[in-house]
Amino acid sequence: MAVYTQVSDEDLSRFVADYDIGDVVSFSGIAEGVENSNFHVRTSQTSYILTLYEKRVAPQDLPFFVNLMEYLAARGLRCPTPIRARDGQALRRLNGRPAAIVSFLEGLWPRRIVPAHCAGLGDALARLHRAQEGFPMRRTNALSLSGWRSLVAACEARADEVKPGLGASIKAELAHLEVAWPKTLPEGVIHADLFPDNVFFLGDKVSGLIDFYFACNDFLAYDLAICLNAWCFEPDHAFNVTKARLLASAYQHHRPLSPAETKALPVLCRGSALRFLLTRLYDWLNHPEGALVRPKDPLEYWAKLQFHQRVSGPEGYGLDPA
Repeated sequence: MAVYTQVSDEDLSRFVADYDIGDVVSFSGIAEGVENSNFHVRTSQTSYILTLYEKRVAPQDLPFFVNLMEYLAARGLRCPTPIRARDGQALRRLNGRPAAIVSFLEGLWPRRIVPAHCAGLGDALARLHRAQEGFPMRRTNALSLSGWRSLVAACEARADEVKPGLGASIKAELAHLEVAWPKTLPEGVIHADLFPDNVFFLGDKVSGLIDFYFACNDFLAYDLAICLNAWCFEPDHAFNVTKARLLASAYQHHRPLSPAETKALPVLCRGSALRFLLTRLYDWLNHPEGALVRPKDPLEYWAKLQFHQRVSGPEGYGLDPA
């Protein structure tokens, strides 16, 4: 369940009255997602998504996210487009929360990933990285090396409750990455959370990318590493190199990786795996009793991290050597 702040019929009607989008016909909460309260709103004109931003989203970051979606949509990327009210504002308040209405995207996210999905994703990710060029705002990635240090410090003492020896293992991995992490790869705005439930398909074609609320400035190839982790492992945690090759090839059709990016891919994949291992581990260890959202298994990303630790070069992901 991902509706944390309830909205009444009367509240919604008053809110929508400030927009030129017609009258509310129906609305319902959206159960998927864990960060914000989301509603599917149908008006006499068409369908929209209403989002109420909850406490885990910093209010000062919201203009970055809203302006980014507008910028990308204006450049032809299929993503939610913020709708501005009559006063010209896209960010407003509803029931004590910052709120926005965005366009509705048709499509479904894939529950079972097949190779065609990975090819479509690679194409869409490259188009995103092309579309963001020139975006004037910046947002630091709070979940990069410095953020990992804080998470390791917060989790290390209790990590062995999840798996014996895990505390020492994550500390050692962080030490390795602090030495090996690249310094000068091509940068830009990345999505940073392009998991299957944030990519909509119609058939095997991508119909849209959603949920830009982790977007930030970082290495573009790090976004590709996140996708390799999220899309190219099977349910038994075996790595599917065919899916990885299709994803990377489709990506490089629009944005070829530099030799330095290709060479850095194994360490970027290790960093991506550690990032999601740590955030899941923190949520697992600090999950409040009675919470409606069940935390995700951190050990999924421990298994992925172990795979990447054994990869010696880009060939392990189906790429030609740099």
